[in-house]
Amino acid sequence: MKRYTWEAIRKELILWRIGALPGLLVIGLVVLLRLTGSLQQMEWWSLDHLLRSRPNEPTDDRVLIVGIDEADINEVGVHPIPDQQLAALLKKLQTYQPAAIGIDIVRDLPIKPGEAELEQVFQTHNNIIGIEKVLPDDIGATIDPPRGLPPQQVGFADVVLDQDSSMRRSLLGTPTKTGDYQFSLALRLAWLYLDRYGCQLANGVQDIEALSFCSVELRRFQPNDGGYIHADARGNQILINYRSGEQPFRRVSMIQVLRGEVAEDWIRDRVILIGVTATSGRDMVKSEAVDHNTSGLIFGIETHAHVTSQIISMVLDDRPALMVWSDGWDYVWIIGWGLLGILFGRIFTSPVKTLLGLGIAVALLFGISYTALVMGWWLPIVPAAMVLVLNGAGLTASLFYRYQQDLKARIQDRQQVIDQTFDAIHNGPLQTLARLLRNTQEQVPLEQLHADLERLNQELRSVYEAVQQESLPQSKTLYLCNGANLNLQHATHELLHEVYRNTMTRSFPCFKTVKAKIVSFEHIDDRPLSLEQKRGLCRFLEEALCNAGKYATGMTRLEVVCKPENHWIVVRVVDNGLGIEGGSDGQMSPSGGRGTRQAKQLARQLNGMFRRSPNRPKGTICEISYPMNKLWFR
Repeated sequence: MKRYTWEAIRKELILWRIGALPGLLVIGLVVLLRLTGSLQQMEWWSLDHLLRSRPNEPTDDRVLIVGIDEADINEVGVHPIPDQQLAALLKKLQTYQPAAIGIDIVRDLPIKPGEAELEQVFQTHNNIIGIEKVLPDDIGATIDPPRGLPPQQVGFADVVLDQDSSMRRSLLGTPTKTGDYQFSLALRLAWLYLDRYGCQLANGVQDIEALSFCSVELRRFQPNDGGYIHADARGNQILINYRSGEQPFRRVSMIQVLRGEVAEDWIRDRVILIGVTATSGRDMVKSEAVDHNTSGLIFGIETHAHVTSQIISMVLDDRPALMVWSDGWDYVWIIGWGLLGILFGRIFTSPVKTLLGLGIAVALLFGISYTALVMGWWLPIVPAAMVLVLNGAGLTASLFYRYQQDLKARIQDRQQVIDQTFDAIHNGPLQTLARLLRNTQEQVPLEQLHADLERLNQELRSVYEAVQQESLPQSKTLYLCNGANLNLQHATHELLHEVYRNTMTRSFPCFKTVKAKIVSFEHIDDRPLSLEQKRGLCRFLEEALCNAGKYATGMTRLEVVCKPENHWIVVRVVDNGLGIEGGSDGQMSPSGGRGTRQAKQLARQLNGMFRRSPNRPKGTICEISYPMNKLWFR
């Protein structure tokens, strides 16, 4: 028992060595691609797609967007809107006592008229936050905040874009070129709102450089977070967990506010964000993670709303941030799915089962990743899917499958040896033995019996050599019962002619009465035939001639044909002996001995036909035919 168990383990290890090594190489290659950042873009796309596919979240009514749209600009008649108009909007909003007002409009220079009026509004209300640009652009330029706003009422509006120009991170704090540390517009708005709940901005506990409100830490983005590789993580950044749904926030126009058409409870104690929502304002950024109808672009004011809402929701609602695993767990996850792919290739032995199992596994992978993202975890789905699919349906599975097919092929080869052994005995010694038995009943001379016994002896001795040679892998030789051997690489009509000549030399009784022989071996196209198919045709002709020689009593005419006829290749033996219907000894079965089964099997391989039928008025027709120039059945 132990011996069989050990043998089974040994075979399994050999099999795993064949299939698993390439699978491990696939895993290593995918891990290497990820480490070099080659999969970064695909991982970003998968994140955007999954974020966009999440269930709708309820509208965050704590944030209201006041958009200056095309209708507002047409109503005012000038763009940018003057300071006087902006001051009027702020005064109107302040009458409803909002928690905070953020102005996502560049106003470093006054837009007359109304400069003094706007500055007075700024100095009167401490819940107004204006913007500046603190990070220098390509030419080193920055943008100053609006005049009249104290520093604590200014937040920067700089954005961090990925290499595909999409915004997936938000910069909350950064040192400026003057050495100060400045916060973003979104952070200052959230700070003002959370202050009403007693939550002050502080440093984190687990990460001293992180920002926190009421012990809720805003995890700092790291260079290799999620699908990022060596990203610029300077400053204090977070991954944006965009709020899902068609209407994440309420949105009204400037004119609606000025006309008093907005409900008071939409403004009171809310965070108000004022910005341009007119396409002509060109204040847009790219984000595929948000469900929208603007070709992947969203207004800048919307991104500030998402980040402000994200911070407030984390602190007050326990809404999850977008979190990632450490690098180590990421690669454990990837390798695990790769090993599962290898296991599929080993377990399932058919392509259909492999694809079915792989489909279930891929669906499971996407389901887990999607569920995790809904809960706030960004898992590395792309490299995991790659190693799973490549190993499950690709190289590893094909190697395992090929091994199984090789095993089947060896079993078929063994069966072929058995068949060839039977053929060698059936077409030689058994034919001679049948004739000997018949002769013993017919009182033939002793010398003839002795000669037949000598022939039987030779044929039996040649069986071993014939089987040994034909069963060799890729054997190109056909051995006949009298010791002759044919090279199967020769033309088919020449081979069949040799089989005819050789068989006709055998001392079958019915050959002795033949008066007329019609023999035609014409050239036929060999290209569609394999060596085994050539061997089969030769065995068919030998069998047909032997049957005629044994059973066609009174045969005076024998026709043997191998030629093209009406786009078919025909190999036919016709005699005028006693035939199937007149057979008296019953030894030849028209319905099927082994020879018949072999002929039918050969016909199926050639996509052709086999028939054994009476020849009118007397005799038997034995024929196999197949279509010309059919390469596909090889």
